[in-house]
Amino acid sequence: MSDEKYSSLPAGAKELSGIPRSLPSSAAGSTEPSQRLTSLDQFRGYTVLGMLIVNYFGGYQACPQVLKHTHDYCSYADTIMPQFLFAVGFSLRLTVGRQLQSGASWQTYGRIVRRLLGLALVAFVVYSVSPRAASWEKLQEIGIWGAIAEPLKRQWFQTLMHIAVTSLWIVPVIHRSFSTRLVWLLGSATLHVVLSYLFNFTWCNTDPNAIDGGPLGFLSWTIPAMLGTFACDWFVPRRSADAKPADAKPIVPSQAIVPSQAIGLSVFTACLLMLLGYAFSCGTRFYDVAPASANAQTNPLLLAKIPSDPVVPDRSRVKTKIRENGAVAWLAEPPFVKPPDRSQRQWNYWMMSQRAGTLSYMTFAAGFSLAIFALFYILCDLFGAQLPIFKTFGTNALAAYVLHDLVSNAVQPFFPKDSPMGFAYSGLALFCLITWLFLRSLQRQNIFLRV
Repeated sequence: MSDEKYSSLPAGAKELSGIPRSLPSSAAGSTEPSQRLTSLDQFRGYTVLGMLIVNYFGGYQACPQVLKHTHDYCSYADTIMPQFLFAVGFSLRLTVGRQLQSGASWQTYGRIVRRLLGLALVAFVVYSVSPRAASWEKLQEIGIWGAIAEPLKRQWFQTLMHIAVTSLWIVPVIHRSFSTRLVWLLGSATLHVVLSYLFNFTWCNTDPNAIDGGPLGFLSWTIPAMLGTFACDWFVPRRSADAKPADAKPIVPSQAIVPSQAIGLSVFTACLLMLLGYAFSCGTRFYDVAPASANAQTNPLLLAKIPSDPVVPDRSRVKTKIRENGAVAWLAEPPFVKPPDRSQRQWNYWMMSQRAGTLSYMTFAAGFSLAIFALFYILCDLFGAQLPIFKTFGTNALAAYVLHDLVSNAVQPFFPKDSPMGFAYSGLALFCLITWLFLRSLQRQNIFLRV
């Protein structure tokens, strides 16, 4: 949902933005035609449409389980937000790389930071909170921290804020080498594990529960975002380092990764990350509740939702697991398969949880995002296939995000959450149709919402 030169507006397009958009003076008069991968717009449009379905339909009884967030495994609903971060990393890498060719680095980074701060401001406005105190006297009583603690943990840190903060976190290395970015990714992931061990996992799952990893979620959201920067290197032709901006040409195929190599590398990396994410998730089996202890009256501590050792299992858990026979006892349920409830397994850091932004979830979801993008690249950029609806949603993603809550609030009152399947699905169709009509109208007028 971030803007980028690569996804530049059509000629004559109008742009609505909280921050004026400007190009470096050296690029303002450039007539070089913008390049764009159709697959990125289509991928983003698919992701936006998935978001609409999940956000609107998740609370309905008729909604399939795989479209719901349950915070203890990776459902289809949980694959949506990582795809946004993947696309943001891809776009940000491309934007900074191209603008550095035509302007001073400080100007480029200043502009990027201002736009990201603008997105954070949009998030602050979009994610409204309930009144923090009934009176001035009560507000003085609870103090500043009492007023902002819950919004900071929940309301403010949703999709847009996570995109803004994660992007700010990776900006310092966005133009650096592959190895530097990889170290940044690994360091961020490690820091997230350490902080989760110290307090963050329990805190995220303590009332009021955090959303999408809470304020520290940017550390693990770095995984799909940084993977997007790697994909940008693989799928977008690099430019000659010694060429002047006006003369910069894509490196010839013999010196760059050709499409078949990019696809092969992406498929291999995607499979590796999905397998690695699943391997991490197998750590959740240390938190199985022994059948003899399944009665809460026998051992209430074991049946606590969050154990005292949610990140590093204590020795007794390890010994119990070692004594179990068979490899099956060590294998977690595969992604998209709901695990046992907490009477049979306690919640822990190694389960795939979007709420806590766990390592297993982010690793698997990042690989899944890369696999989906590679599929779109094959279909769209190699074979020329595309769906107009994905283009409409993908080229105006921020507008779609802002509008979908308004449309949902207008439609849902007429479709109760316990509606029969046919009626519930008709409400979903109406919601998507109205949202599309708004975006299609904006598209026809060449109006795009950016920051």
